[in-house]
Amino acid sequence: MGMFCFQCQEAAGCKGCTVRGVCGKTEDVAKAQDLLIYVTKGLAIVSDEGRKVGIIDTKVDKYITENLFTTITNANFDKEVILNRVRETLKLREDLKQRVINAGGKVGEVVIKGGFFKKLFGMQTKEFIMPDAATWSAQDEIAFVAKSETVGVLATKDEDIRSLRELIMYGLKGLSAYMKHAMNLGYNDTDVHGFMAKALAATLDDNLTVDDYVKLALETGKFGVSGMALLDKANTESYGHPEITKVDIGVRKNPGIIISGHDLRDLEMLLEQTKGTGVDIYTHSEMLAGQYYPAFKKYDHFAGNYGNAWWLQDKEFETFNGPILMTTNCVVPSKKPYMDRLFTTGASGMPGCKHIEADENGHKDFSEIIELAKKCKAPTEIETGEIVGGFAHNQVFQLADKVVDAIKSGAIKRFFVMAGCDGRMKSRNYYTEFAEKLPKDTIILTAGCAKYKYNKLNLGDINGIPRVLDAGQCNDSYSLVLIALKLVEIFGLESVNELPLSYNIAWYEQKAVIVLLSLLHLGVKNIHLGPTLPAFLSPNVAKVLVDNFGIAGISNVDDDIKLFMES
Repeated sequence: MGMFCFQCQEAAGCKGCTVRGVCGKTEDVAKAQDLLIYVTKGLAIVSDEGRKVGIIDTKVDKYITENLFTTITNANFDKEVILNRVRETLKLREDLKQRVINAGGKVGEVVIKGGFFKKLFGMQTKEFIMPDAATWSAQDEIAFVAKSETVGVLATKDEDIRSLRELIMYGLKGLSAYMKHAMNLGYNDTDVHGFMAKALAATLDDNLTVDDYVKLALETGKFGVSGMALLDKANTESYGHPEITKVDIGVRKNPGIIISGHDLRDLEMLLEQTKGTGVDIYTHSEMLAGQYYPAFKKYDHFAGNYGNAWWLQDKEFETFNGPILMTTNCVVPSKKPYMDRLFTTGASGMPGCKHIEADENGHKDFSEIIELAKKCKAPTEIETGEIVGGFAHNQVFQLADKVVDAIKSGAIKRFFVMAGCDGRMKSRNYYTEFAEKLPKDTIILTAGCAKYKYNKLNLGDINGIPRVLDAGQCNDSYSLVLIALKLVEIFGLESVNELPLSYNIAWYEQKAVIVLLSLLHLGVKNIHLGPTLPAFLSPNVAKVLVDNFGIAGISNVDDDIKLFMES
């Protein structure tokens, strides 16, 4: 069986990648990821049982989280790293299994062996029957490849069950990213880990029905809210609440390091280690949000933001001239010379690129990157000017009076949540045109790299309130939820669905999936997704989402604006 992957929006033909991923993922990497997910489910089965008998292993929780994060789209392309994680997962599973059994846990179904006469003479035996994912083991790559052929997405034959299992799976992958970032800052939630283990185990349970999986998907959204809340707490207690910030998009004359991805702890360590070195630090793509935190503004070598969304890095990393630190997704395979200057850390990985690991205390040594930067030319300027962001929930709450007055006066007619992802498809130009054509009495609330489709447009303001309010990274969609709930409270409404608020969300990878499930859990209806609906939604599952939650796709800009403004 060849590869099959349809977890991202750019899945070939909106059906699935079967030869090579649009992301650049090769068949052997895809199969290694499939196997890692499979054995991770096996570890989760044991972990779930362990929790029933009081055994909670934080190392196991951490490893499950990291395994899921490693398989997110455009995170890790290093097959050997992935297969080593398979080996370690199998070892962790067996170690934990024995502890669980010793504590009285029953990992799987208990089957009594022996008939009447064996029972009479006390010769019956008990046998634990566990799912294959919790028992299969191997160490060599030949066995790994053989097993990977049988455990991918298509191993689930029923289309609707497969669709729901993958919807939950991708939600869990997105949740793992948020949990990992929070854990890097010393924040954790064992209840979230417990749910993740339970949900992973459930994706192998052939006794569950479509209705069971629909409920589990919504429960995934519930814990998605918990994960986003935890990360928001971790970020704001560590670095302060984001504040309105003008970010320079030009360049300075010093050599620089560009940092991309999402992990603020990595940004902090890089800024600290580059003090006084003559090297400037630039953010890229989702790391733009780092510019908004007060704690980072004390670094005078924190220059500005270079470039745009992730998919343009093939051009922008080349002109940057200095080294690149990729902390998470999205990294793109390239044959350009800049790959010699690309470093990875955390869940990210690229064959041939240096990977920087943390020590036992979570500290990372970036000295090799810094020394290389000193030998590089300053970045080539590709644009000038500034962009404004930092409109997370605390900052917007401080503007609440102005916002409320503008709504009451009619100066603001409607808010549009346009969070999510950017991507390669030309059809995503829809979002630029949509922003340009929106009536001047509307406000865009955004988070994630989708903002790069319109955050450099001159859309003006309403009574001093910018028409594009950027809350930050994709995980900062939590801020948009809190803002909506605050408006519900202020206006004494019953739900967010009564607000003059529309959702036109662009999605790409799995963090967008957990945001969607979180919104559904909170009861948000009539969300529009684009530029296409997910390939992993079967027609029947898509119908459930349409009928119960009003999920819809996009059409053309003019008709969609008319639809939204009249709703």
